[in-house]
Amino acid sequence: MRTWWIAVLAAALAPAAWTADADLSEARIEEIIGKFAAKETEFTRARANYTYRQSARLEELDEFGNVRGRWEMVSDIVFPAGKRTEKVVRAPVGTLRNIIMTPQDEQDLRDVQPFVMTTTELPDYLVRYLGKQNADEIPCFVFAVKPKRMEEGRRYFSGMIWVDDRDLQIVKTYGRGVGLLKKNSDNQFPKFETYREQIDGKYWFPIYTRADDVLHFQSGLSQRIRMTVRYQDYKQFRSEVQIKYEEPVESNETKKP
Repeated sequence: MRTWWIAVLAAALAPAAWTADADLSEARIEEIIGKFAAKETEFTRARANYTYRQSARLEELDEFGNVRGRWEMVSDIVFPAGKRTEKVVRAPVGTLRNIIMTPQDEQDLRDVQPFVMTTTELPDYLVRYLGKQNADEIPCFVFAVKPKRMEEGRRYFSGMIWVDDRDLQIVKTYGRGVGLLKKNSDNQFPKFETYREQIDGKYWFPIYTRADDVLHFQSGLSQRIRMTVRYQDYKQFRSEVQIKYEEPVESNETKKP
């Protein structure tokens, strides 16, 4: 619960302008949620036709902001038969001192940071409309999101999503990965932002994730970390899925090409 309200408060205090849409009824909000989940489902199927390179770096920083430990991995991601497959291209020996990459961290890197909310996943989340706000210069509907309940072994996203008011796809996320942990587990997870960009003029693909946060462990250790993930070189290797857009959602603002 604490994570949920921290994320909402962070957005409320952001310098970008918020506008409340007085004409947006509960029925209209539910309609928008259903439509963007359907678009995200189409995007997920379309993404299976692309390969890309993922470059991830996690750094430990000292009290002066200097790097004193690093973990890094560069991988090529493909989706044969629709299943995500990762081929490691480069993985230097890690030099992290105070923290390690856990299976939950790897799950977040793979599934939570490039968050996608499909119609299948939608029932697992509470989604609350916050208002309208630009992500860069893109007019967006903004929603607060958190899991309704959590199952052991599964990771979830808790935070906020910015949904393009024209294409109805997620263009930005802010939050953290959450999930059930084993008793006495001292695993902490950073807040992160993920940005998307249109690829081939149709699909909003994740292109960049960043995190700069201080992890406070139960042992009393506080460790500042900085993480960057780049998703590059998207290449379509077959074309079997097409997104057919419906009429744009009404907006008085002009979308930046």
